[in-house]
Amino acid sequence: MNQPRYILALDQGTTSSRAIVFSKDGAIVSVAQKEFLQLFPQPGWVEHDPVEIWTSQVTVATEAILKAGLKPADIAGLGITNQRETTVVWDRRTGKPVFNAIVWQDRRTASTCDALKERHGKNIQEKTGLIIDAYFSATKIKWILDNVPGARQNALDGHLAFGTIDCWLLWNLTGGKVHATDITNASRTMLFNIHSTSWDEELLELFGIPNQLLPEVRSSSELYGETTGQILSAKIPIAGIAGDQQAALFGQMCTEIGMVKNTYGTGCFMLMNIGQTPIISKNSLVTTIAWKINDKVVYALEGSIFIGGAVVQWLRDGLGILSNSSEIESLANKVSDNGGIYLVPAFAGLGAPHWNQHARGTITGITRGTTREHLARAALESIALQTRDVLMCMEADSGAAIKELRVDGGATVDDLLMQLQANILGAKVVRPKVTETTALGAAYLAGLAVGFWENIDEIKSQWKMDNCFDPENDFDKNKIIKGWNRAVKAAKAWADDE
Repeated sequence: MNQPRYILALDQGTTSSRAIVFSKDGAIVSVAQKEFLQLFPQPGWVEHDPVEIWTSQVTVATEAILKAGLKPADIAGLGITNQRETTVVWDRRTGKPVFNAIVWQDRRTASTCDALKERHGKNIQEKTGLIIDAYFSATKIKWILDNVPGARQNALDGHLAFGTIDCWLLWNLTGGKVHATDITNASRTMLFNIHSTSWDEELLELFGIPNQLLPEVRSSSELYGETTGQILSAKIPIAGIAGDQQAALFGQMCTEIGMVKNTYGTGCFMLMNIGQTPIISKNSLVTTIAWKINDKVVYALEGSIFIGGAVVQWLRDGLGILSNSSEIESLANKVSDNGGIYLVPAFAGLGAPHWNQHARGTITGITRGTTREHLARAALESIALQTRDVLMCMEADSGAAIKELRVDGGATVDDLLMQLQANILGAKVVRPKVTETTALGAAYLAGLAVGFWENIDEIKSQWKMDNCFDPENDFDKNKIIKGWNRAVKAAKAWADDE
C-alpha cells in the first residue's frame, strides 16, 4: 500500500477561505480559494457567517485535492491556520452558532476596553502579553453573552462553546467530537496566561466568562483528531494548528531568536522570535506565543496593523479606482512620488504602536493636482510606513537593529511595495520563493506531528529566497516619514474631537 505523499493546509483568512496541497519538498501542488461575505451591520462592526466560513473551507479543501489529481487517502495530514481573535459561540447540542462571528477588526466593544484600561491594563498585559483592545476575543465573547437572549444562562449550563476560527473548523471537521484550540490562538483571547500557559481564572471572572465555555488548549503540532468519513470521504489526521501570523513565522523558518517576518494580508503583522522567555513590551507591542512543539514553548513580539492589503480592497470596492487589486502597482508606478498626499487607513482604528481605537481613516495634502495615481501610491506607502512604525518599536524592545525583514502574504508580489518597504526601513527585504508561508507553516506543523517531515532541520533546508530588495541610496525617507507622522497625528486628532 502506498504511503500518503502530501499535506493539506486549510488557510482560513479574513476575506477568503483557501486550501493548499503541499508536497514533501514544501512545494505548492494545488490551490483553491473562495471569498465569502463581509458583513458591516453598523459603523465599526464587522461580522462573518460562521456557517459560510465552514462550508467555503470544506469546499476549497475538496477542490484543492481534486485539482491536484489526488484522493483524500493521499493526504498524510491536515494543518489549520486561521484569522485570529475572531469569535464564534455555538450551541454544543445543535452545532449552530448563536450569533455571527465577531471579526478581529470589530470595534463594538471599544468603550468596554477603554473603561478597563486604567484599572486593569497593567495586570492584563503582564498576564497575557496583550494590550487591552477590542481586537482581542475576551470582550467579544462578553458582548455575545450579554446581548444574545439566553446565551449567558446557556453558557453557565454548559450548552455553549466558544472558539476562534481554528476551533470552529476543528469541531466541524471532527463532527463535534473535539472542542480544542492550540496555544497560539488561546494566547490571542486576552484570557490566557502566557506564563502558566493556561486559562486565567482571574481574567475569566473579570470578563464574566464561564470556564465551561472554553476549549481545551493543545500544542501547535500534535494529533487533535481525524476528519469524519463524511468529510473529504476519508479519515485524515488533523495534526497542526496555529494562528495565521504564528504559522507564517514558522513557515518563514524564523526559528532563531531575533529573526523577523512581516505578513502582508488584510492587515500586516510583524513578529520577532524572542525564544523561550517572554518579554513584556515597553513600546506598545504585544507578546504572544509563537508555537509549542514537543513541550517547548517559543514566544514572539508582535506588532499588529489592522489595515494593510485591505486599503487596496477599499480603493477597488469603495472608491472604484481599481477594477482589480493587482492593478495598483502599475497605477502607482505612473507617478514618481505621492504628490504630497498621505493616506492613514485607520478604518478600524489604529493598531500597534498607537492603539487608538477611535482614530479614523485620514487623507492629507490633497490639491487640485492630486490624481488617482497619487492615491494609489499613497496607499502602498501607508502599508510600508505602518510597518516601519512597528519595526522601530521592535528594535527598541529587543535592543537590536533589524537588518533583514522576511516578507510573505499576497501583497508581496508587488515589487514596488517591496522596494518602498526596503527604502522606508533602510533594511533589506527578503521575499521567499514560496510566499504562501502561512499555509506552509500549518503544513509543516501537521507534517512534523505525523512524521511526514522528520524534524525542523529537514524543513529549514527547503526555505529559498526569491528576491532581495535593498534600500535605494537616493530615496529621501526622512521627508516621507515626516509627512506620515503629520497625517497620523491628524487621524488621532479626528478621534479626540469626537
